[in-house]
Amino acid sequence: MKREEIFERDEWRCVYCGEQFAASALTVDHVQPQVRGGDNSGGNVVTACATCNFRKGHRRLVDFLLDEPAALANFRQLARHVWPRHIRTLDEALRAGARRADSHDDSPRR
Repeated sequence: MKREEIFERDEWRCVYCGEQFAASALTVDHVQPQVRGGDNSGGNVVTACATCNFRKGHRRLVDFLLDEPAALANFRQLARHVWPRHIRTLDEALRAGARRADSHDDSPRR
């Protein structure tokens, strides 16, 4: 897909912050970064504003979204064209992350 086609498909909206932008302020983000084996298929690319794409960088999607709860909510709502396998991987990693956080909770129990 061409950049303009991706922007149009995603309604010129960043899937992370949810804001709409002019094409000049948008980038194409790889859900699974190319440095981690991701491809250029329509199910692996989404529209992201330059700020969000920079903040995500080459991190795994789950790592970025765990650090950015609002981005997670927006991604779930707006990234409708992402491959189901990426959504499953995200869900599994989020569940595993939640279990790890619970097991490392040092707060006293009442």
